[in-house]
Amino acid sequence: MRFPEFTGEWNFEPLDTIAPNITSGKSKPAVGQYDLYGSTGIIGKTSTADYSGDMLLVARVGANAGTLQLVNGICGITDNTLIIKPRKLSSRYLHFYLQHYNLNRLIFGSGQPLITAGMLKKVHIPFGKPLEQYKIEILLNLIDERIAAQNKIIEKLETLIKGIVDLSYDNSATTKKLGNVIAQISQRNKSGKEMVVLSVNNKQGFIEQSEQFEERIIASDDTSNYKMVCINDFAYNPARINVGSIARLKDKECGIVSPMYICFRTLGNMLPEYLELFFKTKRFALDVDKRLEGSVRLCLSYEGLCEIAIPIIAIEKQKTLVEKIASLYSKLDIEKKFLRNYKMQKQYLLSQMFI
Repeated sequence: MRFPEFTGEWNFEPLDTIAPNITSGKSKPAVGQYDLYGSTGIIGKTSTADYSGDMLLVARVGANAGTLQLVNGICGITDNTLIIKPRKLSSRYLHFYLQHYNLNRLIFGSGQPLITAGMLKKVHIPFGKPLEQYKIEILLNLIDERIAAQNKIIEKLETLIKGIVDLSYDNSATTKKLGNVIAQISQRNKSGKEMVVLSVNNKQGFIEQSEQFEERIIASDDTSNYKMVCINDFAYNPARINVGSIARLKDKECGIVSPMYICFRTLGNMLPEYLELFFKTKRFALDVDKRLEGSVRLCLSYEGLCEIAIPIIAIEKQKTLVEKIASLYSKLDIEKKFLRNYKMQKQYLLSQMFI
């Protein structure tokens, strides 16, 4: 895919001829005024400005090996980062091409992933005339700016939702202990009937165990002792309690979970959606921290959960709050879909503009 005004073959040259001096950084953390760049961004300050100008940085070692970042200014750079200062091409053009190239293919080493300067020097870079390079940069940069703007929209919307939820549960003068508004579930799959085995994922909530463990089912062959959960029931692993670890079953009528899970449901004077929002508040997180038990692995018992106080409002007000937050979450889902589409559009252009 090319702009129609350009024809002719592109040049292909090894990175060694485009950026002859690819080296590792040498700066050390210190009290100073200059930003210190590590493998994924600014990690602190340094007292000496060892580097300046327009540079493309590549994470050299570790889990982030191959990560790219553009830097333009006076700064320090650590030794776990490779520095590319191209002469024939702009750093931004090179940045876009290496995104397409995917430097992960160069990584070696199982214990400590690594990319060397020697590997980078052998990568062949395609490029056309300077004006064509510039137009490619401008187009891809516009998409990057839109992706960055979309990320900010999502971030601000998430902050808004969290702020509304936290404020809503701080404004009620009346509270009850959770033990008065929930009931524990202990029904077992005694019939031995085949049912969907579920796990709780901190980000996704209830998911099928095969999805949680990459197509593997780790449940026992005999699931008669597994606990049954139905729509709007809650469950959590007491040994893995943190933000998002108490999930509400939303998209399945029923399923079974490991006997180690603590399961419960709301009583008639509380909407399950209202309780679910409470579990996302800072207030709840602070109360959980006060009730964690154990020396090796901290756990939250059902008894500890029941001692936590929840603000109580009338059912109609609960519905109003739930509907308000649900509409914001719908908006958030739409914005995230836009972000996915922008990223797909960029990947498509990268794959078509750089062959």
